[in-house]
Amino acid sequence: MVSKVNPNPFTTRPEIEGTFGVVASTHWIATAVGMGVLERGGNAFDAAVATAFTLQVVEPHLNGPGGDLPVIVYDVRRGRPEVICGQGPAPERATIAHYRGEGLDMVPGTGLLAACVPGMFDSWMLLLRDYGSMRLADVLAPAIAYARDGHPLLERANATIAAVEMLFREHWPTSAAVYLPGGDVPATGSLFANTALADTYARILREAESAGGGREAQIETARKAWSQGFVAEAIDRFCRTEAVMDVSGAPHKGVLGGDDMARWQATIEAPLTYDYGRYTLCKAGAWSQGPVMLQQLALLKGFALDGLDVTGPDFIHTLVECSKLAYADRETFYGDPQFVAVPMATLLSDAYNDARRRLIGDAASLEQRPGSVAGFGAVLRLRREEGARAAVGAMGAGEPTVGRFGEVRGDTVHFDIVDRAGNMVSATPSGGWLQSSPVIPELGFCLGTRAQMFWLEEGHPASLAPGKRPRTTLSPTLALRDGEPYLAWGSPGGDQQDQWTTQFFLRHVHAGMNLQEAIDAPAWHSEHFPISFWPRTARPGVLAIEDRVGRATIGELERRGHVVEVGPAWSEGRLTAAARDGRRRRAGANPRGMQGYAAGR
Repeated sequence: MVSKVNPNPFTTRPEIEGTFGVVASTHWIATAVGMGVLERGGNAFDAAVATAFTLQVVEPHLNGPGGDLPVIVYDVRRGRPEVICGQGPAPERATIAHYRGEGLDMVPGTGLLAACVPGMFDSWMLLLRDYGSMRLADVLAPAIAYARDGHPLLERANATIAAVEMLFREHWPTSAAVYLPGGDVPATGSLFANTALADTYARILREAESAGGGREAQIETARKAWSQGFVAEAIDRFCRTEAVMDVSGAPHKGVLGGDDMARWQATIEAPLTYDYGRYTLCKAGAWSQGPVMLQQLALLKGFALDGLDVTGPDFIHTLVECSKLAYADRETFYGDPQFVAVPMATLLSDAYNDARRRLIGDAASLEQRPGSVAGFGAVLRLRREEGARAAVGAMGAGEPTVGRFGEVRGDTVHFDIVDRAGNMVSATPSGGWLQSSPVIPELGFCLGTRAQMFWLEEGHPASLAPGKRPRTTLSPTLALRDGEPYLAWGSPGGDQQDQWTTQFFLRHVHAGMNLQEAIDAPAWHSEHFPISFWPRTARPGVLAIEDRVGRATIGELERRGHVVEVGPAWSEGRLTAAARDGRRRRAGANPRGMQGYAAGR
């Protein structure tokens, strides 16, 4: 493919460039922490762990210790990309019969019934032990300090707390105790502390260090304190004894237990890959939505994208229509490969995508059109959004994404790191955000709600089953170029993640934009397909787009049948990216929301 010089770059900041290392994250404090670890001699993996724990503290409305994640790494010593699966499975007592017996036809979007095994902590310990070089104390210290001493509360965190204030006051008093200090919603910019969380991590660290031994032995002790010690005991007790109000309108006890936590550990697996010209894209498997990006590229490679205006109707229409087909297949075929067969070889094959590509015309499709692979998949089911929106916001439920314009939702965090040696990390931690579930008072954090992505019906690839991983939306990306590790990138945003990351990649590859330009360019997302979270609604044909694309483009998209919803100029996506190109290290971060920053030298 031939890169073209972009004639009309949109950029707010310089692309960060150096030879020492770069860090890009969704919060400036976390970026500074990660860069500080590199400066003190840590590698990209040490910096990743410190960055991640800091993000739990400074963006509590976007992720927390009770959440989960995939991580994609490239370790120059091993010479290959690898995926760390930090997506915890459904508990042993999480059966379809149990939820149906509670009178539910969907897993609630909040509360204790939606909790899977929290996979975040163990994943970071695995990364630190097997890839890192620093002690646990070195990487936990910044997070403990910010949790104990306070950090400036983000405007979006303030807005999220305000949105669920009455839920906390009336039903979740343990959350009110943490997030309504002094009985009030903390002001934007005020120093916000979570001393209970600081105490939890400080206790894990004390137990690890008191066990003696070297670096790896202490990390292993920390893992046991989490999964078999006081953390697991507190989670088990809370789920057994507390009936918690959730979005169903009734209180429920949880099904997650200490035994579930004790039997699970994070794992390492090979990524799923797809070749697109010079590039090999690496994603997590079908237990995530990651392959949907690869499917989009398999369709898009049949179109002449070089030289197209990346804010023009032809470019946008083509990407949107390809995304509709890929996401329809996600809903139909994807699930935990340890439980269901997923025909990924077929879904990424030339023959399959040549046939699917012929469905794309000049008019916007308003139908859900999954492919057909004999012996695989399930019927795609839709829920319209009427009647479901009322619980979003005030009850803390809904898709954890940037959301439609003006709405307060949860979200996710993301970061990318490249060090001087060329090690690379791309990670998308999420779940356990403050509005998902009540705080466990002894721990200072709440559980995640990823189980809401399961279907409560038999025979679907994403049907609920004990020990099964929910099909997460979390989707970091790493790409090789000419066989060499080149680029790490990603974005928060639920179902939108693999729309925004695909747009970024194509702007970089086909329009010659640097990382920052490709992040800053006007963006969009389709809401055509079912969202992955409660209440699992769809809005056929709806295309949300920044007004910076211009009236002419918007008018032409409407003429082609897209139901266009025009949003503010800087309202789509929270991308970050980091690259290695020979000795050079480059990075960029999203200016939207005034939180994300890249640093390097």
